Amino acid sequence: MGGTKKKSLAAMEKEQDSRDTAEAGQKPKKGEKQKAAPQQQKKLPFLVPKMTPEEMLKALAPLKAITVFGASKALGVNASIATGVLRTLEKENKISRVGGFGGHYVWAVAGNP
Repeated sequence: MGGTKKKSLAAMEKEQDSRDTAEAGQKPKKGEKQKAAPQQQKKLPFLVPKMTPEEMLKALAPLKAITVFGASKALGVNASIATGVLRTLEKENKISRVGGFGGHYVWAVAGNP
């Protein structure tokens, strides 16, 4: 009733070829593992824009509420870079955090709450 299904000719040839190459020593045996080459760290192609903090502030000043998404659009960078830029501008007291929570903050230009 049951049992294994008979393999096609192509499948049997592939199995025989793989057995022949394994016996020749081209592939490692079941118990042996090949060591993978160490992976290099990937460098991100995204860099901080080549702008001075004043130029960045000038690009962000027209925005009523400065968010990560709005800053990334205005500066032409991705969101992670925009977050870093906003944090550095906040440390320099050029912008101040006025709202938001859970990582979704809202900033305003310092002196314009």
